[in-house]
Amino acid sequence: MNSQFQKFVSYYKPYRGLFCMTMLCALIATAASLLFPLCSRYITGILSAGNEENMIRKLLVTGAVMVLLLMVQLLCGSFVDYRGHAMGAMMERDMRNELFEHLQKLSFRFYDDNKTGQLMPRITSDLLNLTELYHHGPEDIILYFIRFIVTFLILLHINAKLTLTVFAFLPVLALFTFVFNHKLKTAARLSYQRIADINAQVEDTLSGIRVVQSFANEELEVQKFKDENNRYMESRKTIYRNEAVLYQGITTATQLIIITLILLSAVSIMNEAMNLADLITFLLYINYLIEPIQQLTRVAAQYQEGLASFERFMEIMDLEPDIRDQKDALVLDQVRGELEFRKVTFRYKEELEPVLKEISLKIEAGEFVALVGISGVGKTTLCSLIPRFYEASEGEIFIDGMRTDRISLQSLRRNIGVVQQEVYLFAGTVLENIRYGKPEASREEIMEAAKKANAHEFIMELPRGYDTDIGQRGVKLSGGQKQRISIARVFVKNPPILILDEATSSLDNESEKVIQSSLEALAKNRTTIVIAHRLSTIQNADRILILQDGRIIEEGSHEQLMELDGTYANLYRI
Repeated sequence: MNSQFQKFVSYYKPYRGLFCMTMLCALIATAASLLFPLCSRYITGILSAGNEENMIRKLLVTGAVMVLLLMVQLLCGSFVDYRGHAMGAMMERDMRNELFEHLQKLSFRFYDDNKTGQLMPRITSDLLNLTELYHHGPEDIILYFIRFIVTFLILLHINAKLTLTVFAFLPVLALFTFVFNHKLKTAARLSYQRIADINAQVEDTLSGIRVVQSFANEELEVQKFKDENNRYMESRKTIYRNEAVLYQGITTATQLIIITLILLSAVSIMNEAMNLADLITFLLYINYLIEPIQQLTRVAAQYQEGLASFERFMEIMDLEPDIRDQKDALVLDQVRGELEFRKVTFRYKEELEPVLKEISLKIEAGEFVALVGISGVGKTTLCSLIPRFYEASEGEIFIDGMRTDRISLQSLRRNIGVVQQEVYLFAGTVLENIRYGKPEASREEIMEAAKKANAHEFIMELPRGYDTDIGQRGVKLSGGQKQRISIARVFVKNPPILILDEATSSLDNESEKVIQSSLEALAKNRTTIVIAHRLSTIQNADRILILQDGRIIEEGSHEQLMELDGTYANLYRI
C-alpha cells in the first residue's frame, strides 16, 4: 500500500508549481470566506451598541472590506476551478500514456488471458475518475480540515459549552461514515468489474457482427447483453443504496445539530449567557462546521471511485512483462539469418501438456524451410518463439549464434517479417497500412512494395488510390486484397528473416499463383519459414519439416519425402 501511495503521489511531481499555486489560492479563498462571519459580527455589534457616531463610516468600511474579500474569493476560486481541473486532466493524460505504453510491453500470453473489452475501461473511464480525485482530493482534505479547526477555535472562543455540545455528535457521525465508506468501496470495485464485462460483451459482439447476422442470432446477443447490463445495474443499485443511507444519515445528523444549537442558544440568550451578535456569528460559523460533514458523502464517493480506479490502474502497471530485454541486451546488426533450436520445449501454461517437445533444429542462412502438419500441432507456436512472442519453457533459440533472449526485442523483431494467417489492418489508408512495415518509407518505396506483392493494380482502382480509407480492420477490402496489403507491408520492411503463416490462404487460385512468384522472389537470399496446408505451394522448399505430437518426425525435400512414403507422402496424396 505504501508503494501504491508513493506511485499515486508521484504524478504530482511534474506539476508541483501549479499544485502549490492551486493550494495557495484555495487557502486564500478559504481564509477570505472565514472572515465573512466576523465582519457580520462586527456590524451586528455596531448596530446593537446604538451609538450613531461614525456608524455609517464604519458600516461602509466594513462593507468595502467584505466586497474586497468577495473579489479575492472570486479570483482565487476561479483559478482553483480552472487550473486545478487542468492539472488533474494533465495527470490523467500522463497516466493514460504510461498505461498504454505498458500494455505495449506485455506479451501475447497476457492478451491470451484478458479480453480487449475489459482492458478498455482501464484506459478510459477509470482514469477519468482520477482527474477529480487528483484535483479535489488534497484540496478537500486540507481545506475542510483547516476550515473545521479554525471554525472550532472561533466557536470555542464565542461559547465553549455550546461548541462542545455540538461536537458530541461528531464521533457517532464519524463511525457511521467509516462503515458506509467501506461498503461504498466494495460496491465501486464490483461496479467497475461489471462495466468491464459489458465492454467485453459489446466488443465481442460488434467485432463478430457478420457472424451474428449470418446465423440470425441477434436476439441471442441482445439477451446476453441484457444479462450483463442487468448485472451492472444491480451493482450500481448497491452503490446508490449505500450512498442514500450515508447521505440521509449525515443530513439527519446535521439537522439534529442545528436543532440542538437553536434550542441551547435560545436558553443561553434567556439566561444572558449569550448576546444576539454572538448568536448570529455562531449560526453563520456553524455552516462552516457542518459543511465538511455534509460534503463527506461526495468526498467519500469521489475518494472510493478514484481509489478503486487507481487500484485497477496499478493492477496492470504492477504486471511485469514476462518477455523483456536483459540489462546487457545485444543489438542485432548485419543479420545473416541462421536459426537454431536446441531442445526447445514449450507449454502455454505450466499445468498444460507441452505443445512442442525437445525440438532441435538448425536452419542455414538463406534457407527456405516449410512446416507441415495437422492443425494444432504447433507450427505457428514454433514460429512465434523466434521473435519471442512467447518464451520457450525449456531449451534455447539462436540467431547467428546469439541466444534470442539476450537480444533486444526491438532489434530482434525489426529483423523478422511475419505475414500471419489472420490478417490485421488498421483503420486508415492503404498507404498508412503498408508504411506500417517501415514508418520512414517514401511513397515510392511503398508503391514498389505493393507492385512486388501484386497489390498495386487493385490499389490504383480504389476511389483514392493509396489514400483510400479502408475502414475498421480493412472491412472495405476483400480477403485477398487485405492479404496482399499485409504482404506488401513485409516487402517494404525487407527483413532478413521471413515467417509466412499461411500467407496465401485468403487468395484465389489465380492470385495465389501470381503472388507465389513474388513470395519466392522475396524469399531469395534470406531465411524463410513457411507454414502451409496447401502442399503445392512448398514443393520448391529447400527442406520440409513434418510436425506431429510436438516433434519433428520427418524432414527433407519434397522428392526425398515422397520417396520415404511416410506421413508427408500421405498428406500430399490426400
